[in-house]
Amino acid sequence: MCCAGCQAVAQAIVTNNLTDYYRHRDALPNSPREAIPQALQELGLFDHPEVQKNFVRPVGDHEREAALILEGITCAACVWLNEAHLARQPGVTAVDINYATRRARVRWDENQTKLSAILEAVQAIGYRAHPYDITRSEQLAQKERRTAQWRLFVAGFGMMQVMMYAVPVYLADDDMTPDIEQLMRWASLLLTMPVIAYSAAPFFNNALRDLKFRRVGMDVPVALGVGSAFLASVWATLTAAGEVYFDSVTMFVFFLLGGRYLEMMARQKAARGVEALARALPAFAERLPEWPFQGEGERVAVADLAAGNLVRVRPGEVIPGDGEVIDGESSSDESLLTGESRPVTKHLGSRVTGGSVNIASPLVVRLARVGEATRLASIRRLMEQAAAEKPKLVQLADRIAMRFVGVLLLLAAVTAIYWLNVDPDRTLWVFVAVLVVSCPCALSLATPAALTVATGALAREGVLVTRGHAIETLAKADHWVFDKTGTLTMGRPTVVDWQCAPGADEAAIFAEVRALEQASEHPLGQALLQKVGAGETAKVSGLKAITGQGMEARQGDQPVRIGAPTFVAELHSAGLPDEMKTWLAAGDTVVAMGDSHGWRAWFRIADAVRPGVAAALGQLRAQGLKLTILSGDAAQTVAAVAREVDVNDYQGGMTPESKRAYLQALQTQGQTVAMVGDGVNDAPVLAQAHVSVAMGGGTDLARGQADVVLLSDDLTHLASGILLARRALGIIRQNLAWAFAYNVIAIPLAMVGWVTPWMAGIGMSASSLLVVLNALRLQKAT
Repeated sequence: MCCAGCQAVAQAIVTNNLTDYYRHRDALPNSPREAIPQALQELGLFDHPEVQKNFVRPVGDHEREAALILEGITCAACVWLNEAHLARQPGVTAVDINYATRRARVRWDENQTKLSAILEAVQAIGYRAHPYDITRSEQLAQKERRTAQWRLFVAGFGMMQVMMYAVPVYLADDDMTPDIEQLMRWASLLLTMPVIAYSAAPFFNNALRDLKFRRVGMDVPVALGVGSAFLASVWATLTAAGEVYFDSVTMFVFFLLGGRYLEMMARQKAARGVEALARALPAFAERLPEWPFQGEGERVAVADLAAGNLVRVRPGEVIPGDGEVIDGESSSDESLLTGESRPVTKHLGSRVTGGSVNIASPLVVRLARVGEATRLASIRRLMEQAAAEKPKLVQLADRIAMRFVGVLLLLAAVTAIYWLNVDPDRTLWVFVAVLVVSCPCALSLATPAALTVATGALAREGVLVTRGHAIETLAKADHWVFDKTGTLTMGRPTVVDWQCAPGADEAAIFAEVRALEQASEHPLGQALLQKVGAGETAKVSGLKAITGQGMEARQGDQPVRIGAPTFVAELHSAGLPDEMKTWLAAGDTVVAMGDSHGWRAWFRIADAVRPGVAAALGQLRAQGLKLTILSGDAAQTVAAVAREVDVNDYQGGMTPESKRAYLQALQTQGQTVAMVGDGVNDAPVLAQAHVSVAMGGGTDLARGQADVVLLSDDLTHLASGILLARRALGIIRQNLAWAFAYNVIAIPLAMVGWVTPWMAGIGMSASSLLVVLNALRLQKAT
């Protein structure tokens, strides 16, 4: 193949059984460079639903979102150009590109444009966009490393050879004859040309592209400095007059490429930490045609598995999808998904998660979800969403870096004019040093590098970041508000006692409970359904959920409710039964059912506090955080839980609206509020908080609203996650402080002539490398 793009197109054609294209094609592309545009425009291959299924997802009626990886990104200016260019394309509604990972998230209205047009628009400005998958990402990373190694090798070899000719001239100290010195110059010129033409080519290409689109990127000052020094040396060689700087030019290119290579390696290492989840699923699995089945199954690609398939997972193998154990007993390592290092026991009927590792003995699993429907895929999508979004810190640094280059060129011009009048012989070197010594890349890398590493480190702790701003806000939050049911408690309440009203029929009561709670996702509703079991369901109409209160319907002409006692009591004037009063006074959760005639039944429900909650909340208090419990349950029930976990500030009987108002009041007081919740009732409250955390076992709606998902349901991981977020914010501040301090000190030193160009090259490269290495310290935080 002529390029990776053509290879991607051909592979997609074969993989998706579209090889009929080759039978119907009536012409070849005019040239290799036109191969991709023709495939995109005429064939619309990437617009085919089968091709898009692995990297495009619907986000609205006509809106689609694609995960792409960009080739050719070298600095924050490249990111800005691609974002600005794509944002101007008709139908494109959102574009976010992560500088550290080269990942892009693009949304478009499919009624106005197509994905092929977006990919072509990227290519039109000199870059390549590919559908994101882990294999393609690694291939591009390898290609980038290989190319960088060759450019570095040519620059290093050229630098050594040029120095061999430059050193004798320096040592001769004007004792060398003019013809020999001129010979040395010509030899140096010939050896420098491959360095300029090949090793330094990206600097010049990127600079020309920047100028073509009337912007000043970060390679413009580098290209200007290298080019001016080289041209001045060429002129001096041709005229046999003046100084030549071939040794410094090659040395500068070598040092700059060396720094960028080390930075690239560190950045790719950071990105691999985030992409670990994408590598979790195996490539192949052993599928069993039926069960029971004896003997060896068939070995198939995981991509060919479907829901309902049976697979055998041997010890040490990765479970290929979400499902249920139908044979065998073992344990699994789910640390990659939850941060929990202890093995989890699996037996008949246990649920297993794709990406976890079977440890002890073989298991037969019936798959329920595969591919993009698995929990692992959901986690990966949320991480991709977080990686693509830009926090305010990143946006601010990018804006400063973009203006920085323009200011730098102005300073370099002023410096050149000054030195022309003071010491013309030093003008060129000082001019080049000013251009080269600055490091806007460090400003652009300071925040995304740290956030990328922190996201991966938090995921290993079982804390999944789903929004770009979450890490910063997680570190700054000073008031933490917790829901009770499903957050502090197990979320698996059970009915431990119940009473019927005098004269009520048990079978009729149970039939009404089934009718009222049949569609409920609330843990209390599930506990009631588990109690009454399967059976006849009463006929009701107008069933609806009253958020934070319970369920309401009509049975014939009679209104009937089930939920909080105060909610049910609104239908009648009967007082609370004695048993209900006793239960409520003891702090128990009570669910009542009644109609306009009075009480029908009441249920006593218990929900155990999660293990380790008291210790986790103690860690949060030790960090100086304020803690509050808000719940829709009775005040006595909330008080009992608050006493057990040692939280003094709590309120019960709250609706979602009152919870939200409570958070607004805290925010009005200037507090940064974090909300931890689980379930449908928490979704609007999670949206109100500055930063929201959903328990991993919560409903999809709660997870969709949350900025952070606690995958393990273990609040001790949240406490360690907050410490890691604070450390990440500290490293971001260190990086930004270093980037600003370096430029503020280095540029004036270069302007006064105290920094040579080769020193400037080392400084520029080291500055970018330092912020990435500093960010990588977060990988050791866990």
